[in-house]
Amino acid sequence: MKTFRCLASVLLLASVSAVPLVHADSKPLPWSQRMANSAIQRWPGGRFVSAGGRWVWNYALGTLLEGMDAVWAETENATYFTYIKNSVNQFVGPDGSIATYVPSEHQLDNILLGRQLLLLYRVTLDRRYSKAATFLFDQLQQQPRNADGGFWHKEIYPNQMWLDGLYMAEPFYAEYAASFSHPEAFSDITRQFQLIYEHARDPQTGLLYHGWDQSKKQRWANKTTGDSSQFWARGMGWYMMALVDTIPNYPAEDPGRKVLIAQLRQLAPAIARVQDSQTGLWWEVLNKGGEKGNYLEASASCMFVYALVRGVRLGYLPSTYLENARSGYAGILSHFVHTGPGGEVSLSGTVAGAGLGGHPYRDGSYAYYIGEKTDTNDPKGIGAFLLASTEMEALDAGKPVRPDPDTVNPDLIESLKSGRPEANATMSGR
Repeated sequence: MKTFRCLASVLLLASVSAVPLVHADSKPLPWSQRMANSAIQRWPGGRFVSAGGRWVWNYALGTLLEGMDAVWAETENATYFTYIKNSVNQFVGPDGSIATYVPSEHQLDNILLGRQLLLLYRVTLDRRYSKAATFLFDQLQQQPRNADGGFWHKEIYPNQMWLDGLYMAEPFYAEYAASFSHPEAFSDITRQFQLIYEHARDPQTGLLYHGWDQSKKQRWANKTTGDSSQFWARGMGWYMMALVDTIPNYPAEDPGRKVLIAQLRQLAPAIARVQDSQTGLWWEVLNKGGEKGNYLEASASCMFVYALVRGVRLGYLPSTYLENARSGYAGILSHFVHTGPGGEVSLSGTVAGAGLGGHPYRDGSYAYYIGEKTDTNDPKGIGAFLLASTEMEALDAGKPVRPDPDTVNPDLIESLKSGRPEANATMSGR
């Protein structure tokens, strides 16, 4: 297992009810902090359900907290860590059990929050977090698979692989494997990416269809290929984020690392080709920009910006893609970001959700995707915006990328040795 370092003694046990929206000198904070602070005020404890609503372990919270983790990594302000910790602690028991988690459902969506369990264990060395993370790792070993070895998206979706599932499972799978010495897991992780890439990639556009049914039995599936019929923007956003978040955990000599980098390098130009030339944004159905009913979508645009910038900063993509990212980020700020009278920041234009099959049945048609409505301040969109913003801000500030999950500020380590108290703690999962 990698060495974990305990920083609990220096964590700021700050209240998160009054986070600032401006600097003390009245200058606006960077967009990442303004959005993060607004989210903290809007959703205390990470709860974004309506009053009286049932609160469960869920991937939308996982996406939001990935963004908060990125803000913490860049600011070294423990307010953001405290928010992550309080949000996760609502579910994790002293024995590492996860309240509201239903193992028999085998939902890949519910693996995503495991990344925050690993973060919390690295920082606190509290074994309840490692136990909960190990439980999720074991869940992946029991996940139903299609005949080729690909994870079913859920128990209720037999033989189906969706692009979403790669982000939900693989970054956690890889980070756990790297942290707890499971090198054998990386061949399985590579297999998950290879299967859907080989089967769902359209050779003409280079884009990925949202889903692939290995059995070809679903009504939404092409009877020859098993693919769904449309290129859903956020589906591809999930996939590209999965690549840039998974690759850094690979051992340098593992052959799968080159496979995943090659996929990213092939997908980047395909995404660039369907970027809207006027706004810099991306459409809900990627290759049908401007067609009746189609709309520009916020969360996918944020995800593509994040993946392109991070891919460049990690050295996986050429720097030419920064132009696409800058254009996209400018479009996000001008079209989707809104400031209220009290300085609070909102994000509009995020599609609430999209899927395939189920009840009522989702047929994966063009009409289906454009019929899905958008929300303001959807946590999935907010999380993606935080990821995109922190990468852009780090790029503009000339900060080095920090891909290693065990990166720690060396000055903080020295302060621990000398016994000096610190107000801020840093331990990055970025």
